[in-house]
This record gives sequence, C-alpha cells and structure tokens, in this order.
Amino acid sequence: MHLLIVDDEPKVVALLRRAMKREGHTLEVATTGDEALKMAGEGSYDAIVLDVMIPPPNGLEVCRRVREKGIWTPILLLTGRNAVEDRVSGLDAGADDYLPKPFSLNELSARLRAITRRVEQTGSDVLQVGELVLDPAAHRVTRGGTSIDLSPKEFALLELFMRRRGEVLSRMTILDHVWDFAYEGGSNVVDVYVRYLRDKVDRPFGEKSIETVRGVGYRLKT
Repeated sequence: MHLLIVDDEPKVVALLRRAMKREGHTLEVATTGDEALKMAGEGSYDAIVLDVMIPPPNGLEVCRRVREKGIWTPILLLTGRNAVEDRVSGLDAGADDYLPKPFSLNELSARLRAITRRVEQTGSDVLQVGELVLDPAAHRVTRGGTSIDLSPKEFALLELFMRRRGEVLSRMTILDHVWDFAYEGGSNVVDVYVRYLRDKVDRPFGEKSIETVRGVGYRLKT
C-alpha cells in the first residue's frame, strides 16, 4: 500500500515509517493540516493515517475537508483521546476507523487492511487471479498451491498488480505506490523488479501473466 501519514510527533512518524516499510508499504509524511490537505488532493494513496492533534487545521477538520472535496481515500484516525464522543466525532467527520494511542502496530496494520478491503468491496483480504493467490496478512504467495518466496518489494509490486488487475500501470504509477517518495533512482528499477517477479511467479509455472504494454507500462492479465 501507498500511505499518507499525518502526524507531527517525530517518534511516532519514525516508528510508523519503520513498521510500514518492513511490511513492504511506501509512505509520505505530512506534519500539519495544511500539508495534509494539499498532499491528499494531489497524491494517490491507498489509505491515510491521520492524527487528530496536529497543527491547524486539526485532523477532524482535515477529514471533513477531504470528504467535501470528494476524496474517498480510506482514513484511519489516530488520537490520544478515547472518549466515546471523540470517536463519534471522528467517524462523523468522515473517518473509516479510529485507533486510540498508544496502539499496537499489528492492530494498526489489521485496521488498514480492513478499511482498504471495505473500499475495494472484495469480500476477502486474500487476492486471487487464476491460480495465483496473495495473502497480505500472512505475507504469503502461492501459485497452484506452490509457495513462492518474494522480497518485500517484489511482494508489494505483485500486490499492486493484483489489486489493480487488468489495468495498465505506468512506471511512474508503480514507482509512486511501491517505492518510497524519496527514491531518487530512475524508473528502470521497475523493469528490473518486473523481471524478478516474472522469474518467480510466471516462468517456473509456464505462465505469462504480467504483460508489457509497449510505451505505457505493465498489466496483470485477469
């Protein structure tokens, strides 16, 4: 997943950065409400992790304005306040879920999977295209029942292809979702990792499911 983290506490941001990268996710960070509104409007994110107590406008106001703009990216609110009225205010502002601090990183990951799953309306967190199966929670990939060992970047790339199967993805789109925003290399890294992925999920099984669309990018056949 490509995430927008909105929090002005450096320790929390550093913790989330390490944890999310360990799971193969990429992220961008905003530290104020104004930054969050600008980035949410300009970027393409799978989910937004939004702290309530940020420099103005606060997280609730950011949430309201994002929804008013017609942006329906899943939003998970983080806050140190845990009163019922606070939770209700967050959900009424348009948040998809609410997690009080301090929180478990495992729970945070599970809640992110849940809110993105609801948006996709897949009915299951397990992704499947033909005999190719990817389980984000277990970080496991199989094809025809055979387990496939992938690196975190390979896993994230395959997950993106499977979530957007049938859609042609440009190299820049793939970079935005799989590589960190601070990545300064060229887009040829995408070609390299597509080759790695084909060597693991296609060629050993006599398949050609990852297609090259010349001059545009790549697509996972449905």
